[in-house]
Amino acid sequence: MYAHIEGIVAEKDQDSIVLDANGVGYLLNVSGATLSMAPAVGERMKLYCVLNVREDAMELYGFYSREEKKMYERLRSVSGVGSRTALQILSAMSVRDLSIALVSGDANALTRVPGIGKKTAQRLVLELKDKVDDAQLTGQAASISPKVNANGPEAEAIAALISLGYSNSEAAKAVSQVADQTQEADKLIFLALKGLGG
Repeated sequence: MYAHIEGIVAEKDQDSIVLDANGVGYLLNVSGATLSMAPAVGERMKLYCVLNVREDAMELYGFYSREEKKMYERLRSVSGVGSRTALQILSAMSVRDLSIALVSGDANALTRVPGIGKKTAQRLVLELKDKVDDAQLTGQAASISPKVNANGPEAEAIAALISLGYSNSEAAKAVSQVADQTQEADKLIFLALKGLGG
């Protein structure tokens, strides 16, 4: 029903934003990541939206990028993951970090999110590891904000490995295994290729 809403930021709370669009105030539930992207009250902002209809309520959820919205919808598709839990995951992890954890099968990273147990984390990995987009994995989703480095060394290395023919999963796993050894993209690529036997 709503693709996006653009308006003036009228209010900001710890988990919601009110956008005033032509005199109508829309209350949107948001993740911590989206809240951190929000400008000051009185400035314009555009949020991509999902409308959730329940028996007792209609709730709008807002996202700073299409990729975050897409990830939210994927998280919600997993049995046992509700709207609030999906937002909690997106508040605790960036879309890129979450994508890397999913495709590399790192369920332990997901268990560090408050409220996510081992079984739910494993179910998330199992159901979503093959559904992550390249844009989410390489961090291109972050390009909409100057606050987020879309060209970080890990993202660059993963993108390079994908261009060499490795799958999203192989590239993310190889880079995540050597990420603590260097912050230079070319060295990450070299070490990851070494780990892949290339």
